[in-house]
Amino acid sequence: MKIVMLGAPGAGKGTQAKMIAAKYEVPHISTGDIFRANIKNGTELGRKAKEYMDQGLLVPDELTVDLVIDRLSQEDCKKGYILDGFPRTIPQAEALDAALAKRGEKMDYAIDVDVPDENIVNRMSGRRACTGCGATYHIVHNPSGKGDVCEVCGEVLVLRDDDKPETVQKRLTVYHDQTQPLIDYYTTQGILKAVDGTQDMNDVFTAITKILEA
Repeated sequence: MKIVMLGAPGAGKGTQAKMIAAKYEVPHISTGDIFRANIKNGTELGRKAKEYMDQGLLVPDELTVDLVIDRLSQEDCKKGYILDGFPRTIPQAEALDAALAKRGEKMDYAIDVDVPDENIVNRMSGRRACTGCGATYHIVHNPSGKGDVCEVCGEVLVLRDDDKPETVQKRLTVYHDQTQPLIDYYTTQGILKAVDGTQDMNDVFTAITKILEA
């Protein structure tokens, strides 16, 4: 079960990816998590990635492709995996397909969590991230029980720069320019499946499991 999750930033594809990973016991591989870990640890990759992310821009291919391919070679990916945040562009998708083909493998599904831009701007401006452990909340849909501090570690919650409305709008523009073509790419391959991401989180998950178990 090799799955690519598609959808605009804030569409909820990361949440769905985690739920799928838990149900089917395969790793959830998020480039965002990899980048954030590098940023927190102050690595060279992290510093480079942060420069792009703070501006709402995509991290360049050369910083991501080798990193992801190496991750897919690890033991825990043998049963499958869910890619979240990669590929973001046609060249990345082609590089991924080429690397998998060398191993006699290919992607099984590309799942598009479809949400209109307006909904996404509203969703993301309500997000809050913990400055300590990185846990995320939402002031409407998933507030911290401790107000503006994290339930897990007690550190302060903040609106990240890349969740501010002006940055979100820029990220959406970049998404439509660079990532949306992947929908056509995977449609041509016959593996694209779209779900309505405006539904309740559990209803979206039910729709996805029906696709995977059809």
